[in-house]
Parts: sequence; structure tokens; C-alpha cells
Amino acid sequence: MKQSPPFVLASASTARLKLLKTVGINPMVCSSNFDESQITETNPLKLVQILAQCKAEIVAQNYQDCLVLGCDSVLAIDGQIYGKPDSPEQAIARWQIMRNNHGTLYTGHALLDGKKQKTLLSCGVTKVYFADIDDHTIEAYVKTGEPLKCAGSFALEGKGSVLIEKIEGCHSNVIGLSLPLLREMLQKLDYSIQSFW
Repeated sequence: MKQSPPFVLASASTARLKLLKTVGINPMVCSSNFDESQITETNPLKLVQILAQCKAEIVAQNYQDCLVLGCDSVLAIDGQIYGKPDSPEQAIARWQIMRNNHGTLYTGHALLDGKKQKTLLSCGVTKVYFADIDDHTIEAYVKTGEPLKCAGSFALEGKGSVLIEKIEGCHSNVIGLSLPLLREMLQKLDYSIQSFW
């Protein structure tokens, strides 16, 4: 395993940054400011991989000899795709659908290796089961502002954790970045996670 190049996170997400730091990766951070509305893909798995790749490619233009990681997450319930809510009212309406229900959280990962001119795409998939909560609890949670910053209108690493019954699959994937998946992607590029320690 070779020494890894400098690592760049193509995201402004503090949750993703915290996850990387937890496992010893202290990345440079550069938000892509990519306009997601121009992508109209309706398959959630394909959608998040396309968005992750677009974000990583924009940032990689300025970090050519680095590893650049782009990510994107959506929640799908009954065939409907949910990203970040546009308003508190939308977050409340979504939670009324989500409560006592389950959804699938997709997180696309695009890892670009500038030195090797290689791009790896992958997607983490986790099933999330939501608690049967009343309208008062939903409104109180939305008032905290936390759901407005998150795909699916909840943060597993925050107050939203008490509103989740259980998850099936990778928990860090729900936060925005699957750490086991990242380890595998690094290995495929002949790098190791411990080279960042």
C-alpha cells in the first residue's frame, strides 16, 4: 500500500468532515456549489452517484494531484425521492409521511484519484425505520432547524436519532458517508486507511 495523496472533501457537510476526522483523515474541504437541480435522474441509486461525481469533478479541477471525495444522499420512500426540505412546512409534511414508516437512504460516493487519473463510484444503501411520533413532536423537531439541513429531513447524529427506531446497514452512510465503503474504495486504488494516521 502506497502513501496516500492529500485528501479533499468536496462537501461543506460538517457531519461528513467529522466522520472523516473520526477515522484519522483530516481533509482539505472545498464545496463544489454544484447546482443539483440540473440532474433529473429518477433512480435514487444512479442519482446520488451522478451528483457525487459531478461535485468531485468540479473540486478536482483545483486539486489535481489529490484524492477528492464527493458525496450525495437522498432518502427514498415508496418510490419518492427526498433530498433536503425547502421549508419547515415541507419538512413537517415529509415527517407525516415518514412516521411509523421506513425508507431507504442512498449515499453516492465518488473518489477521484488525480495522480492515477482514476474515478471510483459506489453507493451505500441503508434502511431506516422511523418512530410513530405525533404532530407535536414533528413540529418541535422541525423548529430546531436540524431537519432543514439534511437529506430526508433528519440527522441520525443529532436530535433526529431519538426519532429512529432502527436501521439496517451502515449507520455512517445515513450520516452522509459510509466509512466501510470508503475503506474499500481506497483499497481498490491501492491506498490504505491507516496511511492517513
